Amino acid sequence: MSHLSPMTEHYVDREPFDPQEAETLTPEQEKFYQASQWRIIWWRFRRHKLAVWSGAILVLFYLCVPFAEVIAPYDPNTRDNNHLYAPPQLPHLFHEGRFVGPFVYGYDSQVNLDTLQWEYSPDRTDVQKLRFFCLGDDYDFWGLGEGTFHLVCPAKGGTAFFLGTDRLGRDVLSGLVYGARLSLTIGLVGVAISILLGMFFGGLAGYLGGIVDSAIMRLIEILRSLPELPLWMALSAAIPVTWSQGWVYFGITIILGLLDWPGLARAVRSKLLSLREEDYAKAAVLMGAPSGRVIRKHLLPGFTSHIIASATLSIPTMILGETALSFLNLGLQRPAVSWGVMLNEAQNITVVTVYPWLMAPVIPVIIVVLAFNFLGDGLRDAADPYKH
Repeated sequence: MSHLSPMTEHYVDREPFDPQEAETLTPEQEKFYQASQWRIIWWRFRRHKLAVWSGAILVLFYLCVPFAEVIAPYDPNTRDNNHLYAPPQLPHLFHEGRFVGPFVYGYDSQVNLDTLQWEYSPDRTDVQKLRFFCLGDDYDFWGLGEGTFHLVCPAKGGTAFFLGTDRLGRDVLSGLVYGARLSLTIGLVGVAISILLGMFFGGLAGYLGGIVDSAIMRLIEILRSLPELPLWMALSAAIPVTWSQGWVYFGITIILGLLDWPGLARAVRSKLLSLREEDYAKAAVLMGAPSGRVIRKHLLPGFTSHIIASATLSIPTMILGETALSFLNLGLQRPAVSWGVMLNEAQNITVVTVYPWLMAPVIPVIIVVLAFNFLGDGLRDAADPYKH
């Protein structure tokens, strides 16, 4: 005997149907449907909180690039022979239960005759108040003129080594601030070169196809099969030692850009292979548009957001590449200052264990690389039309 389920009542609305009322959109819906592609990407990106915070952190880091001279308390190459390998001076606000304001304790130093090393301890009787918006070391501000203005300075006759000093008495914090200028910009310039090459060769391979596609893909496969770090080292070693640090920076940027474009070119090629079959692309060809215009005006805008996301994920590779080359003494060298140059000082494990503050450049490298990765993930999700 079969069991019959109870009948579901069918409801019919007997009110007259108004098509105009049915098509009326709420203000939120109307705002969404009228928004441009970039505005929709921005709305999606804002929902990715980790990517938003990562972008804010990167903005703070890049603000150090144009204003490094003002932010750093010292010139990064200024030597203090009286404070070699000095430990960090931590800022304080209260001295003996009394509010004094931002200050640091001076050093009480002596030579250990057994280890032949300087030993430092804070001198609690030497209170050195920090000065803000003050005059300090001279610098040349972007070739526009000499300047002495700093955000923070040590007390008159005192010191303010917030992250300690290296073997020559150079301030580590100032080196980090100045080093951001080279380490962060080398990624942007290198990625710009990589994007131009990747879009050019990937566009030719994906749009023209045939023998052009085969030749470019074989070139990409050869470049991708080469070990990256040894190739970087070989090309960097080929840079003449007589070049100035400016030309060395330019050479390393070119090397990083020339070796990073194959990955982007393959992505561009695969995207163009699908987009060139779209109706709007075929219509442009039938109307007599040249190949360059079809690629530039009709195909590339279709995945510009993908290129932006790929670029943000490539910048950390460039930064790590420069850091590795400078760490191995094959990239930039003093008086140029980058995070890799500063890490070159920490190659000896004995030095690292005794003076751990020399590993401080590792911290901004990790933060920047993670921030770019999170930012790239957020941009990629926001630009994906299949994600909601």
